[in-house]
Amino acid sequence: HTLSLHDALPILPLLTALVLAGFVGYGAAWYMGNIEGNFALVLFLATVVTGLYWVAERLVFLPRRRAAAQALQAQSDQRRSDLAAQGISQVDGDVAVAREKLLAQPWWLDWTAGLFPVILIVFLLRSFVFEPFKIPSGSMIPTLLVGDLILVNKFTYGLKLPVLNTRITGGKPLQRGDVVVFRYPPKPSVDYIKRVIGLPGDEVRYFNKQLTINGQPMPQTRISDFFDATTSEYFKQFNEQLGEKNHRIIVDDRRPAFIAGADQFQYRDNCVYSVEGVTCKVPAGHYFMMGDNRDNSLDSRYWGFVPDDNIVGKAFFVWMNFGDLSRIGSFQ
Repeated sequence: HTLSLHDALPILPLLTALVLAGFVGYGAAWYMGNIEGNFALVLFLATVVTGLYWVAERLVFLPRRRAAAQALQAQSDQRRSDLAAQGISQVDGDVAVAREKLLAQPWWLDWTAGLFPVILIVFLLRSFVFEPFKIPSGSMIPTLLVGDLILVNKFTYGLKLPVLNTRITGGKPLQRGDVVVFRYPPKPSVDYIKRVIGLPGDEVRYFNKQLTINGQPMPQTRISDFFDATTSEYFKQFNEQLGEKNHRIIVDDRRPAFIAGADQFQYRDNCVYSVEGVTCKVPAGHYFMMGDNRDNSLDSRYWGFVPDDNIVGKAFFVWMNFGDLSRIGSFQ
């Protein structure tokens, strides 16, 4: 009788069950809001764990199953040979089914080593190529709407090591007008999306809802009002030119120009607030971000500058909006 791998190594199924339960429990606690999740870390750990199982499967477990199947086949062949020598040609028992069972991957390897190639591809794509995000708020209206599912290019500004966020390659510098995903400075575990307004060294002024950079007013052209379906309201809409980028913004005349409730952030001394708005000098290695929904955006006017290390990537494409398929496409 040949023991199966499950019988020979009973600790491995139990250990695997505990590991998988740990991942499930972490996800459930994150979903329920009991903990602050870190998807990049979870994906990295899942890649490492399943990778270890995959290596062990290739080097240890699969060869053992094959050896057991070959031994069973050899026993069957020897039995048939012995019976044939005695003149018995009709032999009961076909070992084909038993061989298939011996070769079959047990559940604890199927849910680890079997998933490794898929998890590895997702990890590499998400870490170094594209990462999907969902727009949760209206701060980037009219460019991006609530429910838009977007893609973020992770290599435009240079590749970073996952989890550690250490830059490993150079890339293109950020440009004014780029739509960027970044780690929210007051809470880096949270991702934000805004438009790059000020580059290192720029003086950004937002007075009476007019944007000025380094003393030059950014051109604005009034276009037809924007209807926000989420609030059933119309807002003034403009085309704004930032360098080579032309994009739309909306303003709410009912909101004052005064920036109320600004935090005590790093380099706050670089900003001067008044009843007309705010003027900020962008420090080296940092950026000034604003939402296109200028009067409904929690951005650099309130919580300060974004360090270069916090940059995640450049948002460039809406790949799905289940409420409005016409949203699919690139954006400025």
